[in-house]
Amino acid sequence: MIQKDVIIIGAGAAGLFCAAEAGKRGRSVEVLDHGKKVGRKILMSGGGRCNFTNMYAEPANFLSENPHFCKSALSRYTQWDFIALVAEHGIPYHEKTLGQLFCDNSASDIVDMLISECEKAGAKITTRCEILGVEKSDSGFAVKTSQGDYACESLVIATGGLSMPKIGATPFGYKIAEQFGLKVLPTRAGLVPFTLHDSDKEALEALSGIAVDTSATCNDKSFREAMLFTHRGLSGPSMLQVSSYWHPGDTLHIDLQPTESAAEYLTQAQKDNPDAQLSTVLGRYYPKRMVQTFIEMNDWPNEPVKRLTHSQIEQIDSTLSDWQVAPNGTEGYRTAEVTLGGVDTDELSSKTMMSKKVDGLFFIGEVVDVTGWLGGFNFQWAWSSAWAAGQYV
Repeated sequence: MIQKDVIIIGAGAAGLFCAAEAGKRGRSVEVLDHGKKVGRKILMSGGGRCNFTNMYAEPANFLSENPHFCKSALSRYTQWDFIALVAEHGIPYHEKTLGQLFCDNSASDIVDMLISECEKAGAKITTRCEILGVEKSDSGFAVKTSQGDYACESLVIATGGLSMPKIGATPFGYKIAEQFGLKVLPTRAGLVPFTLHDSDKEALEALSGIAVDTSATCNDKSFREAMLFTHRGLSGPSMLQVSSYWHPGDTLHIDLQPTESAAEYLTQAQKDNPDAQLSTVLGRYYPKRMVQTFIEMNDWPNEPVKRLTHSQIEQIDSTLSDWQVAPNGTEGYRTAEVTLGGVDTDELSSKTMMSKKVDGLFFIGEVVDVTGWLGGFNFQWAWSSAWAAGQYV
């Protein structure tokens, strides 16, 4: 039996950071992970450059059944604290857009930093370690693994969600929660592209690869970012963001002209260039393939703009400012960046991340029902929740 003060299951962002924090307090810590490599999701994130936090992170950027739960951890370990750590390690980074911070070089810089922090704190990391069973014991927990049996006082579950199964995502964390009588809220894919019904997919397939500026709204939540047409449906930042607020049967409201009004520029074109075709005028504002598709899809008269009636201009403007799409679904966990739902926050202390029912059992990161927007927010929740648990395990 290998005796440790703290066992952390999951060597991702939250697990590694928590290990370093607990180790700093003089706790003997070991991180166990079933994969070959640590930090696999970190390495894939941000196109391989890891969007490690957001300068504007605040509780309003997170979804949860209890929107107040995340406030404690986020206020005690902020984005500025993590940015300072990155700077301390000499990792070059830049702001891409909307406060999103990325490594200049590679996401591996963040993984190397976390490993270095664990080594400095004396925390051990063991990979290729399958967890065969977890039981409560008189002094804490007994953890049976493919690499031996462990005993610990504190057990931290940092196993992430169900997104990206190809890099090893499993429902393990939810099963442990249920084993110990904790409520787990229904899970679904978040920050995920939409798929379309066959008729819409057929009408829009020629637009695959085109990106346009949009403001997308669903269930009273709006995001102003790019939208990408794909051969399966709709993607890009605005679609990923709004997907977390979408439920089957909901309609997306997409403003394709967040800065310009078709009514205004078509009316102006009737004065300045009355013989110009509708497609020519629209082509100044949108990709030509998109103009052609929307003209055909909506039966707009592609003729000189001087012939357009007021009601036709209004109809074109209305379609472009509120294009309504009812998705068939999403691409699911396969391409989702995060998992919505998870361990009910009512079961946990917002100060320590420990179960209210089971002493010494902690849940951190994505396995908890706290999900951030796209743009570094989910990493910040990993750092903040891990830091909070790290002070108490």
